[in-house]
Amino acid sequence: MLWFRAPEKVYIKRGCLPVALEELKEEINRKRVFIVTDTFLYKNGYTKVITDKLDEMGIVHTTFYNVEPDPSLKSAKEGAKEMETFEPDCIIAIGGGSAMDAAKIMWVLYEHPDVDFLDMAIRFQDIRKRVYKFPKMGEKAYFIAVPTSAGTGSEVTPFAVITDERTGVKYPLADYELMPDMAIVDSNMMMNAPKGLTAASGIDAVSHSLEAIASMMATDYTDGLALRALKMIFEYLPRAYEKGADDPEAREKMANAATMAGMAFANAFLGVCHSMAHKLGAFHHIPHGIANALLLDEVLRFNSSNVPEKMGTFPQYEHPHTLERYAEVADYLNLDGNTNEEKLENLIKAIDELKKKIEIKETIRDYGIEEKDFLDTLDEMSQQAFDDQCTGSNPRYPLISEIKQMYLNAYYGKNSKNDAV
Repeated sequence: MLWFRAPEKVYIKRGCLPVALEELKEEINRKRVFIVTDTFLYKNGYTKVITDKLDEMGIVHTTFYNVEPDPSLKSAKEGAKEMETFEPDCIIAIGGGSAMDAAKIMWVLYEHPDVDFLDMAIRFQDIRKRVYKFPKMGEKAYFIAVPTSAGTGSEVTPFAVITDERTGVKYPLADYELMPDMAIVDSNMMMNAPKGLTAASGIDAVSHSLEAIASMMATDYTDGLALRALKMIFEYLPRAYEKGADDPEAREKMANAATMAGMAFANAFLGVCHSMAHKLGAFHHIPHGIANALLLDEVLRFNSSNVPEKMGTFPQYEHPHTLERYAEVADYLNLDGNTNEEKLENLIKAIDELKKKIEIKETIRDYGIEEKDFLDTLDEMSQQAFDDQCTGSNPRYPLISEIKQMYLNAYYGKNSKNDAV
């Protein structure tokens, strides 16, 4: 059995946020709202459109704005403690992936204060067959997610990552109980995003789409969303990057594309590109979207092999077919090519051209990572990427040595001659 799950309600269209919030009073009768965001968004007025609407409806509210860029368990516990005092019946997360992740964890701690994170973070091969039953969510508070960047897709996904600041251990939680009840995708919240964030979040959505398409859990439902998202991103991301608020159409199309890509990977999951990007970011502090961008070419070529050392663990097909899947993407994007191999190379070329338009550099080394520092961490990064939750749904199951080689290729560049040792 497969599935497709999404929030109960997803509101879209520029300017929809205050209209969608009317449901709090008219449909679900909420009286106390706890807002979660970060300091930058709070100080720059991003919460005002929400608090003004809540005031208009006579709904009591408070705001927690101490979410860090890489949210910690400490801040999540602080937020949950404030929730216990305030006793909200609705939580609204405003921001990118960090604010939404932190809010999801606060939600868990608020509704289930005795929860064991080690139990919830137990990894699984197939989300349908978990040995740990996630606690029921939503009995105290309704959860609304409002993205302020077009990329993470967290507003429609059942995932959250939190870091224990004492040990450095990241707890990746994945369960459909963590799916927001409502997502409000209003591109007015993204109009003034800086260029760097636009590029990083936009290319992250590209990687979400490509990994969802290649995933062993891909279905016709996720394919449709991922393909359409890719087409929109290739057309509108350069415009959103160059013109920002002066091109509201591009901003709105990117907002929709990012959420569509989020729906795709929320159900099909991701792959080894994200596994490697997680570790590259953790060890060398490269922004997540950029880390994915630097690894995409290598992963597409790796996944396209028709003679893998090892196939994935629970595929929906009997033989390697990822090359054909990427060729389908190239056809959908109207790229040339007479053979599947040519179509793959043209797809990679198109991705590289897109990265160039939004000023993403070519190699890991170009981001100032010293060769010695990179090589000193290479083995540990490769082992941790192999062990990452996302690796399980990759269509070609990698050896640690193969992950290491992809890292080396991405560090030195396509014209370099290097071999894992």
